[in-house]
Amino acid sequence: MEYQERYSQWLADPSIDEETKAELKSIAGNDAEIKERFYKELEFGTGGLRGIIGAGSNRLNIYTVGKATQGLANYIKKEGTQAQGVAIAFDSRHMSPEFAETAGLVLAANGIPAYVYPSLRPTPMLSFAVRELDCTAGIVITASHNPPEYNGYKVYWADGAQVVAPRDKDIIAEVNAVTDYGQILRMGQKEAMEKGLYRVIGEEVDKAFDKNVLAQVLCPDMIARMADKLNIVYTPLHGSGNLPVRRILAEAGFKNVFVVPEQEMPDPKFTTVGYPNPEDAKVFVLAEKLAEEKHADVIIGTDPDCDRVGAVVRNDKGEFVVLTGNMVGALLTEYILARKHEQGKLPANGAVVKTIVTTELITPICEAYGVEKMDVLTGFKFIGEKIKGFEETGSHTYLFGFEESYGCLAGTYARDKDAVVASLLICEMAAYYKEKGMTLYDALLALYEKYGCYREDVMSLTLKGLDGVARIAAIMKGFRENTPETFAGVKVVSARDYKTQIFRDIAAGTEIASPLPVSDVLQYILDDGAWICIRPSGTEPKLKFYFGVKADSLAAAEEKIKAMKQDIEEKIEKI
Repeated sequence: MEYQERYSQWLADPSIDEETKAELKSIAGNDAEIKERFYKELEFGTGGLRGIIGAGSNRLNIYTVGKATQGLANYIKKEGTQAQGVAIAFDSRHMSPEFAETAGLVLAANGIPAYVYPSLRPTPMLSFAVRELDCTAGIVITASHNPPEYNGYKVYWADGAQVVAPRDKDIIAEVNAVTDYGQILRMGQKEAMEKGLYRVIGEEVDKAFDKNVLAQVLCPDMIARMADKLNIVYTPLHGSGNLPVRRILAEAGFKNVFVVPEQEMPDPKFTTVGYPNPEDAKVFVLAEKLAEEKHADVIIGTDPDCDRVGAVVRNDKGEFVVLTGNMVGALLTEYILARKHEQGKLPANGAVVKTIVTTELITPICEAYGVEKMDVLTGFKFIGEKIKGFEETGSHTYLFGFEESYGCLAGTYARDKDAVVASLLICEMAAYYKEKGMTLYDALLALYEKYGCYREDVMSLTLKGLDGVARIAAIMKGFRENTPETFAGVKVVSARDYKTQIFRDIAAGTEIASPLPVSDVLQYILDDGAWICIRPSGTEPKLKFYFGVKADSLAAAEEKIKAMKQDIEEKIEKI
């Protein structure tokens, strides 16, 4: 269907409200804007929906949310699990409460009980609630760390993890089968509540979540000794982490937690940062100012849906440094394994799980403690899938899992990354090292001294709109069809294509099948152990390039990364 035809259909559709139609009439004659809003249906991908808020088939609104929910409801009814209900959470973004209510009432109209949080909650609390309430599925309304004009809709299954294959494809098929907005069933909230089909999640679920998070503390006696000696600055970046993170740190015993006042309250505009991503050093400017005043030992900041956390510490020159997700993950891996080893609690079948674009520093750490390291595709749902598999088979005991994009999980109470528990463990770790006269930066240097200087980086190309989609496809095609012989002068020894499922050993001239599911990812292993990974983002109009190296010094590692990035840029220009 052409975009102009789809635009006209929305204007004529009796199920579309007049306010939405007024917004659409205001862009009449603006062909470019109409095309952007209507050139396609907002795609329900393997993780759900994510898009710019507004009227149109390629925008996030109550109709596209309603369509997604009707498709999910149809799938649940075919599974015969509708009596279990669906848990729903939302963050601080524009329209999040409205989209959560829309989803709940569509489910209610389909005879499926909706359990809805009364106010914003972190994504990991939704993951927990699905299992705690024995629901068949879960929905969280969030666009994570995207800019303020975005929102999103993520679907979880009964195990508390985001849906994975083949279930994700089956749900997508049901969503795509809803071709008319008139097919979306609706019920008023009053009727839904009277029938017991729209229920508010009580505080007992919050308390149960807190109990599970606090159970991850490794050294409670040490925290008691250091509780009033460690100064912590925290920023929720206007998101959902404010109350749960502060509550958990207080219950764990930490006394000196200072919250950045300008970023404390929910704000869908993210006024002080614009782009609320803890990967971006700019979001910590206000926190660093407060840290100076309070002589903070560590700064932590969570993204809007509180599933990612960034940490800032002072380096050996006294300058603030934002630790990467790889650095935080490696520090936590070492800390958790070391403490469990000291306490005699390290199981013989322990496992740490990371994604393929995450630091290889984890390999020697796991080897040092006799723990198995496992790699999965990018996306925490694959770590959640591993946890489920471990519990079903008893093959391994999950100890920790993380991805380079600032997300991690200790414990198995949730099946998604959790910045609440990460914030707690970062503070515990900071207290542990402070008692030893060390900062977290000192601990990182000690890690490099022990295992080698590993360094990683990510380069993103933002390519918006139709032209951007085509350019991303062209670049992926160029690399896929023409494997580079070298990167920055270093020979490529292995080329892994997770889409074709072919892993090639170039030197030996042999091929093996990928051990992981199909994904549009390319990975190259170089002769010196460095690696490069290329993949389109699943949530933003970006093509992402990941780099990992090991060197004798941090300076040498930085030089390697710099040379590889420059080489990639030159290769892209030729495609």
